[in-house]
Amino acid sequence: MDGTLVDSTKAVVAQWGRWAARHGIPLADILAISHGVQALDTMRKLAPHIASEAEAERFTREEESHEDGVVAVSGALAFVAQLPPERWAVVTSAPRSLAFMRLAAAGFPRPRLLIAPDDVARGKPDPLPYLTAAARLGVAARDCLVVEDAPAGIASAVAAGTQVVGITTTYTRAQLGCDLAIASFDDLTLAASADGFSIEVKASD
Repeated sequence: MDGTLVDSTKAVVAQWGRWAARHGIPLADILAISHGVQALDTMRKLAPHIASEAEAERFTREEESHEDGVVAVSGALAFVAQLPPERWAVVTSAPRSLAFMRLAAAGFPRPRLLIAPDDVARGKPDPLPYLTAAARLGVAARDCLVVEDAPAGIASAVAAGTQVVGITTTYTRAQLGCDLAIASFDDLTLAASADGFSIEVKASD
């Protein structure tokens, strides 16, 4: 969601900045590893002595109160509007309440299926989040197309056996490490097919 459908960079960086200042941790160290993974996992890597469910909950509540500047990624609203509601899902490392808040703030309809950290025992880069989404959509993972903006998400989707396209909103194509990448959702086109629809990809350089 963050960096894929929703541009929440300012809000995310600001929240990690508040947390970093509170605990005396360099913000650059946090931002180097935090994107696309659960906040608690980032805390465990950088400050295991203070990482806890309670600390992550406090982080989320504070984050929810600072949501200025959240907008949709270019082309994302129009693309999602073309998808049958029962054929797409959001798979995110953000807490469920924060995910719904950011999607609404950016103008998206509430997804029928959203896989959040409390739905799975292991988060990205483990394949379980995307395997869970495919199962709940009632399709094989190999028949799903995942759009991801972070290496952890790419690794999760690849390990799950899905088709994957990176979006270069946060990282370059080289940093994402995927074979196919787009600059925005304007590079994706829905086309009619025997199965209902297919997605054509205009790859970026």
